[in-house]
Amino acid sequence: MAIPTLRASPHTLIFLPNLAYAGSTPKQKRLISCILSDTEIKPIRQELCLSVGTHLIPHPKKVDRGGEDAFLVSSYNGGVIIVADGVSGWAEQNVDPSLFPKELLANASKFVGDVEVNDNPQILIQKAHADTFSKGSATIIVAMLENNGTLKIANVGDCGLRIIRGGQIVFSTSPQEHYFDCPYQLSSEVVGQTYLDAMVCSVNLMEGDTVVMGSDGLFDNVFDQEIVATISQQSDVVESAKALAILANAHSTDTKFDSPYIIEARSRGFDVPSWKRFLGVKLTGGKLDDITVVVGHVQRL
Repeated sequence: MAIPTLRASPHTLIFLPNLAYAGSTPKQKRLISCILSDTEIKPIRQELCLSVGTHLIPHPKKVDRGGEDAFLVSSYNGGVIIVADGVSGWAEQNVDPSLFPKELLANASKFVGDVEVNDNPQILIQKAHADTFSKGSATIIVAMLENNGTLKIANVGDCGLRIIRGGQIVFSTSPQEHYFDCPYQLSSEVVGQTYLDAMVCSVNLMEGDTVVMGSDGLFDNVFDQEIVATISQQSDVVESAKALAILANAHSTDTKFDSPYIIEARSRGFDVPSWKRFLGVKLTGGKLDDITVVVGHVQRL
């Protein structure tokens, strides 16, 4: 992922990769899944809430520090879910790309219930970003479920969210980018974007809906129809998140797989030399990346 050259509350689970992995052996670090218990994730006196499962698989070369993604799950109101993806290009400047998203979400956890945020994910991004001083940048997506079932979403960059209802995707976010593989991003530098650049929308959820949120490591490697099919085969949100992450990881290492990322790359003019195309050869494969998946099931208390 490129850098553009121009231009906790008591009921919060926050995943900060290299802290969560401390003391683990490399083999133990590869697959992480977690879910909050009913008493932790389901808020009191709300009509609808999210039951949430998560799973993260780091990039194969970044397992030792847990990768550069971070996520947050909070039981505030009907539930709050956030994914941030550190921009790997900072490593070329000897900056740890995981530090910025970790601090960003640590700050977000402090402001989730803030009166000035007032259930506005865009303002939550503003306040969290203003308090983040680590060098680096990150894409981020925030979704906050209100008492009445309204899901408020703010997105900067190419993390994504899908809503599944009745076996079909009824809502999808769209990635924001400067150019191919260079998404909008919050940054420590003035060339980055701010909360004002966020894509903001609201969706009315229904009991039984499924919300799938993830870093681009999910959506670059798994097609929407695969997401729906995988969700339909699982019995709960934990298994759903795990299955999607494992599928994305398998696709990312498959050099023959025609992934969403590669299809988009070819459409932008990135492909094998013309003489190879003449012989029927084309650019294929998945995209190696950190993979974060958050699955929320909408249910009534």
